[in-house]
Amino acid sequence: MKIGFVINSLELEEAEYYTTTWLALAAHQKGHTIYYIEVGDLTYYSAGHMGSLARVVTPRQKFKTPHELLGAIKSEDAKQVTITSEDLDVLWLRYNPVDERDDREWIRQGGLVFAQVASDAGVLVLNDPYTLSHAINKMYFQHFPELVRPKTIITRRKEEILKFYEENNQHVVLKPLMGSGGSDVYMLNKDLANMNQIVTALGRMGYIIAQEYLPEAAKGDVRMFLMNGKPLMRDGKYAAVRRVNATSDFRSNISVGATIKKVKVTNKMLELAEAVRPKIIRDGLFLVGLDIAGDKIIEINVISSGALQFCGQLEETDFCATVIEAIEEKLRMRDYYEGKISNRELAVME
Repeated sequence: MKIGFVINSLELEEAEYYTTTWLALAAHQKGHTIYYIEVGDLTYYSAGHMGSLARVVTPRQKFKTPHELLGAIKSEDAKQVTITSEDLDVLWLRYNPVDERDDREWIRQGGLVFAQVASDAGVLVLNDPYTLSHAINKMYFQHFPELVRPKTIITRRKEEILKFYEENNQHVVLKPLMGSGGSDVYMLNKDLANMNQIVTALGRMGYIIAQEYLPEAAKGDVRMFLMNGKPLMRDGKYAAVRRVNATSDFRSNISVGATIKKVKVTNKMLELAEAVRPKIIRDGLFLVGLDIAGDKIIEINVISSGALQFCGQLEETDFCATVIEAIEEKLRMRDYYEGKISNRELAVME
């Protein structure tokens, strides 16, 4: 298998905290060829193929840790090649289109357009790039059943936010419609002193999400992975982790200082996963991360969801290997049906 991982920037990749390199290592250790592709290097060629400059790791090289693999990829001696979709079996979009500087806003949709060309050429693209073109926007979450999500409004009007704030016991969370990693997320409680500043700042970024505050969030949240629409499991263990911020910061993102703890997956969590499963499958979302607080899902991460390696470390099992094995099976199904299965169907096929 030849698998390309599309990332934001090689310079920013970290072996310890970025799930992508752990997935790449799992694929490498199963004998597959790995390509690292920066989203800014994607190219459409006159012959009608999507392609890119890429850094490659071949099966002949042997790496035991993600640090060794990423070190080799980042090395000045790393082999660089120009590839096209004809050279790939799988293209995995592991870049975060909203985790970018203002002067690189073209990335937010650009990578998806190239991935759509690759998909049309028969490359297995994960997650399905046509769905991702609208699913990366947090408005997508509002298309899931109301029972799984907090009460929410999306607006740029301060008057609507104030009304929602009053209707929800003067305790709400504000965040940008386009955002990730816990950046620019604020909690408004009974102190409205800085509300105007927060709304004005978020408004400059676009639409604002105002969400009811869930008291259970004070205990942290749970990142739970779904693969092929079902909770990801290996050796009878679930790929899930609790994230808790021991500081005064109410956010539970690892990127803002949260720590990880082992979590027991409850029947309620499984009910929430089952409630979103039909749409996840319909939309061809192979691997997603659910963020759960109490009896609600507060976010569905549809691209570049992280922390899978931490789940594996706490549960002492290799969830990344399970994910790669699932991709191998998809390629077998693709070959059996000789291109008669759409990318969206194949992405979630077991």
